[in-house]
Amino acid sequence: VQLQASGGGLVQAGDSLRLSCSASGAIFSLNAMGWFRQTPGKDREFVAAFAWSSDMAYYADSVKGRFTASRDSTKSTVHLQMNILKPEDTAVYYCALRNYARSGDYGREDEYDNWGQGTLVTVSS
Repeated sequence: VQLQASGGGLVQAGDSLRLSCSASGAIFSLNAMGWFRQTPGKDREFVAAFAWSSDMAYYADSVKGRFTASRDSTKSTVHLQMNILKPEDTAVYYCALRNYARSGDYGREDEYDNWGQGTLVTVSS
């Protein structure tokens, strides 16, 4: 399975970006797509997840109300619409595919089976 993340870039505070993650290859199952981010010297943190089974999205408190995770009609692509970006949103963003549910916690990295390569988002003040 290959996950291709795209859409990162350099923007100013208050701007928007849309990240996309497309899954291809021998996909066992599409249960959920998670988004995580990491800055140098810090642990990777959960940002959002989209669950195909329920067609629902889940968010970290830090992005709730600003970010929206959704899928497109191809089903194997998930977008992360990021609005009102802040400098503290600067990070490398990773998408991750969960083939099946292990627990109800979308924020756990060990819930996910495949990871994308990451895309850099830089928000200037």
